[in-house]
Amino acid sequence: MPIHFGTDGWRAVISDSFTFSNLRMVSQAIADAVASEHWDKSDTVDTKKIVIGFDTRFLSDRFAGEVARVLAANGFTVLLAQSDSPTPAISYAVKNNNAIAGVMITASHNAPRYNGLKLKGGFGGSALPEQCRRVEVYINDNEEQARGPNLMDFQKAREAGLIQKFNPLPAYFEHLRKLINTDIIAENPQRFVVDAMYGSGRGTIKSFLQGTGCEIYEIRNEMNPGFGGVHPEPIAKYLGPLASAVSSGFGNFGVVTDGDADRIGAMDERGNFVDPHKIMALSLKYLVEKKKMSGAVVRTVSTTRMIDRLAKRYGLKLYETPVGFNHIADYMMQEDVLIGGEESGGISFKGHIPEGDGPIMGLLLVEMLAESGKSLGEMVDDLLKDVGPALYERADLRLSRPVAKAEMVEFLTKQAPKEIGGEAVSEISQRDGVKYIMGDDSWLLIRPSGTEPVLRVYAEGRTQEMVKALLGYGKKVAESVV
Repeated sequence: MPIHFGTDGWRAVISDSFTFSNLRMVSQAIADAVASEHWDKSDTVDTKKIVIGFDTRFLSDRFAGEVARVLAANGFTVLLAQSDSPTPAISYAVKNNNAIAGVMITASHNAPRYNGLKLKGGFGGSALPEQCRRVEVYINDNEEQARGPNLMDFQKAREAGLIQKFNPLPAYFEHLRKLINTDIIAENPQRFVVDAMYGSGRGTIKSFLQGTGCEIYEIRNEMNPGFGGVHPEPIAKYLGPLASAVSSGFGNFGVVTDGDADRIGAMDERGNFVDPHKIMALSLKYLVEKKKMSGAVVRTVSTTRMIDRLAKRYGLKLYETPVGFNHIADYMMQEDVLIGGEESGGISFKGHIPEGDGPIMGLLLVEMLAESGKSLGEMVDDLLKDVGPALYERADLRLSRPVAKAEMVEFLTKQAPKEIGGEAVSEISQRDGVKYIMGDDSWLLIRPSGTEPVLRVYAEGRTQEMVKALLGYGKKVAESVV
C-alpha cells in the first residue's frame, strides 16, 4: 500500500499500514530529505540535530524510539522527549535547540485506531509543502531501488550520545512566561476544569499555573490510548464529561485540548461550548485593547467573519487563507502577524511559533478572564453584542460518488444562487471550495474532501433560521451529486 506523505505528514491505521516496517521506511526518507541539498539549511541550525516527540496513542513511545534508531543510524543526533508531550512544545523545542527538523508521533484528533507522524521545520512549525514532497520522493525512490532503512541499536545509540532524552516543558514554559501575564492571573486566580481528552496536553496548563493560586481540576488526564472510545477532538459532541464537571461545580469554566494539544476549545459556566471562532475573536480584542498589540490578522476561509469586523475596527490588515494551519504559518513567517487561527481550534499569536497551540490559547483565555473579572459566558455575550450575532454550524455530508474538487467548484460557481434565506449573495470566493457571502455577512462554504466522497459544509448566520437555510442549501447541493 503506497504511503502518502501529505502536508501534515502521514496518518494511517495502526497495524494496517502504520507499522514499524513502514515507519522505518518513512524515517529513512526523512533522513535522506533532511540531508539533501533541497532542505532549508540556514546558518543558525545544527544540520545534524533532530527533535522527536510523541503523544499518548497506542505504541507512540515505541514508534518514536524506532524513528530515533533510524535517524541515529544516519548520523543525526536525536533529542527524544522523555514522555508524551504537546505537539507545540516539541515544535518550540526544534526552534529553541536550533535543530534542523522535528518529528512528532501523533494522529492528532483522529480516532484511536490511527497513528501518524508530523514533520516539523527548523522554524518551529509544520514542515513546508515542498519539504514534505521531498520526503515522498525519497520514500518512492528508496522503494524502487529496494534500499532498506539504516537502523542502529537503541542502547548503542544512547551510549554514543546519538539519542539523548530530554524534557521539552521547562524551556517551553520559560517561553510562555514571556507571552502570558501570570501576575494578572495571580491577582485574580481562577477556578476551572481542564479536559485533556486523554491527550498529550495532560498536566501542561496545570503545571504552568502552579503558584498562581488557581484551582484547577483535571479530567481525562490519565494514560488511555483508546481515548475513552471517542475522537480526541475538542468539539461539543465529545465534551459530555467536561460539561458534567463544570455543572457539578468543579470549576467556573472549562478549557479543552485535543489529542496532541495543538487545538483549543472551551466551555462556559452554563455548560455551553465556546468554539474556536469565539476564542479567536475574544483573543484578538484582548491583544489589541488590553495588551495594545498590533499586526496583521490571518484566518482560514472557514473561520468567523467576526474577525473581519474587529480587524476593520482596529485598522488591521486581514488575510484569508485556504483551510490548514500551514497557510496561516506562511504569513506568520513572512510578516508581522498579531494572531492567526482556524475554525478547528489551531490558533497562535505574535511572539510565538507559527503553529496552533492549545495550552497557550487556554492560558490566554485564563488571563483574559482574570483581567476582566467577568465570567466566560458574560465575555461571550459581550462579544456577540459587539460584533455578532454570529451562529455557526458545520456538516459533513456523504456523497453517492467521489467528486473532483475542480468539477465541484465549477458547478457551484456556475449554479450560484441569487439569494439564500432571503439574503442576496453579494460575493463568491473560490479560495478553497466555494464560499457564498451574503449581504449581511452571513456565509456558506462548500468544500469537497480531497480524500473521500464527502462534502464539507460550513455556515455562519446572524440568526438560527439563516444558519438552517444555509445548511439546507448545502444539503440540496449534496443530494444533486448523483
